Amino acid sequence: MCNQNLYRYLDEQQKIKLDPEGYLVKQQQWNIEVANLLAEDEGLVLTEKHWEIIQLVRDFYNRYEMAPAMRPLVKATKQALGNEKGSSIYLMTLFPGSPPKRIARIAGLPKPTNCL
Repeated sequence: MCNQNLYRYLDEQQKIKLDPEGYLVKQQQWNIEVANLLAEDEGLVLTEKHWEIIQLVRDFYNRYEMAPAMRPLVKATKQALGNEKGSSIYLMTLFPGSPPKRIARIAGLPKPTNCL
């Protein structure tokens, strides 16, 4: 599921490998510290709002064995956190660009299916 080709390292000690698209090569290396490094690499500072979405996506992955693309992400967010947070606009304000891809990277998950 994960591309094993090494592109670069996330950390100075060169222990955390990233693939060419910036996803963790070894998902089991993910933890809060790694998530913060990945977010920093994305130009983001994680807040409580970010963390509730990250946890939601990790739970989604554990249940369905795939990271959600945009529509399932919006639907899951709406079901778990309500209408205000369950919108693509809200997700794009927290994770500009492609929320599903950015969230999956920071959450230490593989690239969502159906994301280009």
